[in-house]
Amino acid sequence: MVSPSPLRIVALLFPDVTQLDLTGPAQVFSRLPDTEVHLAWHDTRPVVTDCGWSIVPTTTLADCPQADVLFVPGGKGAFDLFDDKVALDFLRRQAAGASWVTSVCTGSFTLAAAGLLTGRRATSHWSALPMLAELGAIPTSERVVIDGNRITGAGVTSGIDFALVLAARIFGDDVAKRVQLRLEYDPAPPFDAGSPATADPELVAATIGRVDEARLQAVRRAAARLGESAR
Repeated sequence: MVSPSPLRIVALLFPDVTQLDLTGPAQVFSRLPDTEVHLAWHDTRPVVTDCGWSIVPTTTLADCPQADVLFVPGGKGAFDLFDDKVALDFLRRQAAGASWVTSVCTGSFTLAAAGLLTGRRATSHWSALPMLAELGAIPTSERVVIDGNRITGAGVTSGIDFALVLAARIFGDDVAKRVQLRLEYDPAPPFDAGSPATADPELVAATIGRVDEARLQAVRRAAARLGESAR
């Protein structure tokens, strides 16, 4: 299997990113052969994550090299990006030259707001997944969804699965399996509560209730802008 040399993975870093959406896949990426990982934002000052501590970008949106793999993690800040024209234009430009356009969790909403998932099957965190339809995507409740050169991962921890699937697509199954073994990725959760299909229904309902109205309104404003640009 032939891959670019080096393989350039560009991840969009932004305030209030869910750090595991980014760092889970990044740990897999760091073990891939001849691979560069670039963390891009408006400037190179530390960016505060949802955990309260910061990650330092490695490049700016203006100086970032062309991605072979474009990657958008999720988090509260993914919805704030809907109003960031510079960031959305960056994603569109990078996607035009990338072999793979990818996301984890609610990062799929940012891709969709940029018009990059229109008519595509995609997944996201289960609590927000149905709202993807407002942005022209086809919500698909699977751990990892592949539609053409778009690969989306579901919520948070799904990012590791996503990254291994991507690794297998680019470098082959053997490389992906070696990385999985080195990371000892062998999940054995203490509770059967990691999916709305198995969790307590009251807990599921309460979690959905925390998806606030402001988020839905942000999605609808982004959908209106997409409709205007399509005319």
